Amino acid sequence: MQRRSLCGMQSPISVSRDVLGGTPVFAGTRVPVQTLLDYLEAGETIDDFLEGFPSVKREQIVSFLELAKDRLIETAS
Repeated sequence: MQRRSLCGMQSPISVSRDVLGGTPVFAGTRVPVQTLLDYLEAGETIDDFLEGFPSVKREQIVSFLELAKDRLIETAS
């Protein structure tokens, strides 16, 4: 399994051809990151998402959102 890390820290996201054909998932799960984004886009809360996907940890979500924010700021600069 290939697991990418960012900035020397363990990444909250895992990408492996063996897991959902390489779809980015929350590390240690088979839950696609896109599912969280779909929930948020639909007006659902992080708590709603966690109820539906208890294998994902709140810390993974927060870490993912922080990384996404940092990446967005980098590309906008």
